[in-house]
Amino acid sequence: MDTTATVSAVETVGRDTYALRFDAPDGFAAEPGQFVKLGTEIDGESEARFYTLSSPTVGDTFEVTVGIDPDEGGEFSAFLADAEAGTEMTLSGPFGDQHYDGEPRAVVIAGGPGVGPAVAIAERALDDGAEAAVVYRDDDVSHADRLDALAERGVAVHLLDAAEELDDAVAAALTGTEGETVFVYGFADLVADAEAAIEAAGGDADAAKVENFG
Repeated sequence: MDTTATVSAVETVGRDTYALRFDAPDGFAAEPGQFVKLGTEIDGESEARFYTLSSPTVGDTFEVTVGIDPDEGGEFSAFLADAEAGTEMTLSGPFGDQHYDGEPRAVVIAGGPGVGPAVAIAERALDDGAEAAVVYRDDDVSHADRLDALAERGVAVHLLDAAEELDDAVAAALTGTEGETVFVYGFADLVADAEAAIEAAGGDADAAKVENFG
């Protein structure tokens, strides 16, 4: 789908991290873990970036979680940082097949803005009657309220500092039960560490659903 979407709300959910909620265009449907391309025109040039959904479902609205580096972010990052209700952007997608698809147990390993799809998948799994666990590595916790709510619903939430090894937390999260699926969302270093931790715990990293943010 190539269309436009309008921001309905913006919420600060962590340090330099924002949840942007959009009015869903007619016919737009997506699963948690899929991503969309958002864009705008800046100084006569089209600018666009990909962002993974952080809402468990798409109804009247959908959400993406955006991390913005105030020092190294470019013009599009500045545009997003200034977005408010009523801001309009181009929208393409959804894209990607590394998303929640009704698995009976979802183990999500995430870093940075990957916490967005992590909480979305865990929430959707619980709402569908499935199980979930979250391993989240970052010095600054984003979506803390949603992580707390997941823990209260029985999800095993492992919060790690950016320098911590993933092995113990991943081993604790994996149960080896039939249908258990591992999802990984984050930048390249997190992805590499997650795949190594899955293998160290006796899992199959090749079977994981991985979205590398670059």
